[in-house]
Amino acid sequence: MNPLFDTQLQDTLKGVFRLVVPEIALIGTACVVFLFGCILNRRWLWFTVSFLGVILAMILAGTVKTHTPELLTSASIVPDATANFIRWVALISAAVLLFISWPEVSRSTAAEYYGCLLVAVAGASLVGRANDLITLFLALELISIPTYILLYLPVRTKLNQEAAGKYFLLSVMSSAVMLFGFSYLYGLTGSTNLAVITDTLTKANSETLSPMALVGIVLFIGGIGFKITAVPFHFYAPDVYEGGPGGVVAMLAVLPKLAGFVALARVLGLVGGDTRHIPFDANTQLPLLLWILAILTITLGNVLALLQDNIRRMLAYSSVAHGGYMLIGIVVACSIPDATGVMTRSDGATKVIGPSVGGIDALFVYIVAYGLMTFGAFAVILYLSTPERQVDSIDDLAGIGQTHPISAGTMAIFLFSLIGLPLTAGFAGKLMLFMGAFTAPADTATMRNLYRLLAVVAAVNAAIGAYYYLRVIGVMYLRTALKPIQSSRAAPTLIGAMVLAGATLFFGFYPQPLVNAARKAAPVPEIPVTITADAK
Repeated sequence: MNPLFDTQLQDTLKGVFRLVVPEIALIGTACVVFLFGCILNRRWLWFTVSFLGVILAMILAGTVKTHTPELLTSASIVPDATANFIRWVALISAAVLLFISWPEVSRSTAAEYYGCLLVAVAGASLVGRANDLITLFLALELISIPTYILLYLPVRTKLNQEAAGKYFLLSVMSSAVMLFGFSYLYGLTGSTNLAVITDTLTKANSETLSPMALVGIVLFIGGIGFKITAVPFHFYAPDVYEGGPGGVVAMLAVLPKLAGFVALARVLGLVGGDTRHIPFDANTQLPLLLWILAILTITLGNVLALLQDNIRRMLAYSSVAHGGYMLIGIVVACSIPDATGVMTRSDGATKVIGPSVGGIDALFVYIVAYGLMTFGAFAVILYLSTPERQVDSIDDLAGIGQTHPISAGTMAIFLFSLIGLPLTAGFAGKLMLFMGAFTAPADTATMRNLYRLLAVVAAVNAAIGAYYYLRVIGVMYLRTALKPIQSSRAAPTLIGAMVLAGATLFFGFYPQPLVNAARKAAPVPEIPVTITADAK
C-alpha cells in the first residue's frame, strides 16, 4: 500500500475529533447537567450551566481552526462552508430556545430538559457536517431520541401522551424507511461515504441513472419527509403541536427541518464537493417528484390551516406549508441539466446560464427567517400562557393589543413575516425562493414552465396564507377579551421574543448580511446548459 496514502488516511481519521469540538462541548455540558441534576434540582442553575455551555461552543466554533481532511472519500466529517453555516444557526437556536422555554421548565425536570436540548442541538450541527451515511443517521438520531424524552417529560394530560406517542412511533418508522434507502445506496456503490456515493453514481450512470438508485433516494426522501413535514408525512404535526410543550414544539418546528433539508442536500450532492457533478439531476425523474411534493405540501398546509381555530394547530399546518416553500429550494437546485452540468447542441454550441438565485442559498435564507418568526410566535404564546390559563385557541388572544401591547406587537411582526410582507425577513426569504424557481435553468420549455408554475402556485398560496395570519392579528387588536390574560413573570421569554422581533425586522430592512452568509455557504454556480429548439 502507498505510504503516502496511509499517512493521509491516518491524518484524516485523527483529525475527526478536532472538527467537532463545539459539538463535543455541547454533549459534555449535557452530561454534566444530567449527572449533577440528580443531586440538585435548581432551574436557574441548570439554565445558567446550559447557557454557558452554548457560549463555550460558540467560542470554540469561532477559534478552533480546522482544515479540509486529506482524503474526503475517507472522512466522515467535513468542515466546509455549509457545515459552518448550519453549526452557527444551530448554536444560536440553542441560546434562543433556552430563553423562550423558561416558563414551562419545572424545577424537578430542569436538568433533563436542558440536557436533552443541548444534545438535540449538537445533533443538528453534526448533520450539517456529515459526509457519511452512518454519521448522518446517528446525527439525525441525536435529534430524535432527546425529543422523545422532551415530549414525555411534562406528561400530565392525554394530549401530552398522544403527542409523545405519535411522534415516537412515526419517527421510528421514518428512521427505518431511511435506513432501507441507505442500504440501496450502499449496495450500489459499496461505500457509505457521501463523496464516494456521489462520484460512483455519477460515473456509472452518466446517461441513465440506475432504477435502484432512484428507489434508494425515494425511500430516503420518505424517511426525511417526516422531519421536514412534507405531505404525506405531515399528519403527526397537528396533534404533536397541540399536545406538546411549547418550547419543545418550537424546537420541533425548526431544528428537524434544518437538519432534514441539509441532509437532503448532502445526499443529493447539492452541497459539498463539486455541485456540478450530481447523480440526481434534471435527467432523472427526481426533480419532478420533488416538484409534485412541494406543490402538495404548500397547498395542503395552507388550505388546512384556514380551517383551524386552535392557534397551535394553525401553526402546525403553517409549518407544513413553509416546509413546502423550502422544498422549492431543493427543486431549483436539482434543475442542473445533467450529471456533468454540460450539454451540447447538435451544432456543438453551449450557453452558460447563471441563475440569479440558487436553490440552496435561498433555502438557507428562508430557514433562518422561518426560525426567527416561528421561535418568536411560540415565545409569545408561552409568555402569555399560565398554569391556570393556557393560550390554545385563537380567541384566547382576543384583546391583548390593549392589555399586552408589547406581546401583541411582537406577535404581529412574526405573523407579518410568516405572510411574507415587505420589510420582514419572511419577505426576503420568499422573494429569493420564488425568484429562484422563476429563473431556474431548464433545457426544455416544459421544465422551464414547470419551474415557473411552481413559483406562481407558491405565490398564490402565500396570499391564501395571509388570511389566517391576518385573522389572528384582527382578533388581537379588534376584539375584547371575555376573560383577560393575567400578566406573566416569564421575563426571559419576553426578552427572547423582543430580540427575535428585532432580528426579523433587521433582516427585512437589510437582508444582505444573511444573503451573503447563505451564498458563502452555498455558492450559486454558473451552469452550461443545452438550449434546444423548444427552449428558445
